[in-house]
Amino acid sequence: MATKTPTQRSLELLRSRGYTVAVVEYSTNFRGIFRRHDLFGIADLMYLSDGEAGLVQVTSGPNVAARIKKIADSEHIAAIRKAGLAVWVHGWSKRANGRYECREVDLS
Repeated sequence: MATKTPTQRSLELLRSRGYTVAVVEYSTNFRGIFRRHDLFGIADLMYLSDGEAGLVQVTSGPNVAARIKKIADSEHIAAIRKAGLAVWVHGWSKRANGRYECREVDLS
């Protein structure tokens, strides 16, 4: 069985909480150069629920601080917050017992 990606883990976590979730990053491959593009440069996922909407940047545990800085430095973060969207970072780490744990950081 293949290991799940952090994005797959966050999709499952958010759906288990009752959210409608979509992947909002996309990939391009131009002449062998593979790149990923996040929504507004900061989001891999978007979720919706009754009266609630948010963006999630997904990463591995050790990269949480870098993603927080990326979001803080984003030219779009003020508009995103003004629009009322929640902004989260999900950092996935494998624990000693073999289970994965999500560190959730609210940057709203």
